[in-house]
Amino acid sequence: MAMFETKQLPAGRDAVAPDGSDVRVLLALQGGGMAHFELAPDQTSKAVTHRTVEEIWFFLSGHGQMWRKRDDHVSVVDVSPGTCITIPLGTQFQFRSTGSEPLAAVGVTMPPWPGEGEAVIVSGQWAPTVP
Repeated sequence: MAMFETKQLPAGRDAVAPDGSDVRVLLALQGGGMAHFELAPDQTSKAVTHRTVEEIWFFLSGHGQMWRKRDDHVSVVDVSPGTCITIPLGTQFQFRSTGSEPLAAVGVTMPPWPGEGEAVIVSGQWAPTVP
């Protein structure tokens, strides 16, 4: 691994997340990784839970809602630029864009995203609209 890394936000997506949002991969270190997530206007993600990672998301643009469920605790919060949320291990979550612009966030994944099979589709709060 290089001593230091620097990267600009890619213009286009690198991948589609298991929840259906667009992903632009940023950087990672041994303890965690960072990515940019974007959901088009008036779209709803698929609901997922992770097998081994937990995340912190910071919303950059757009407006929407985030549903989270862990055991008997359920929460729906409005999200917009400046909102920061946690997704502890074992949390089911789903988000939707309710504004006229894409809902975008950067997310830190701890440990780094391990790849295929990490996310498990679950039943969510809303019907997903992404393919």
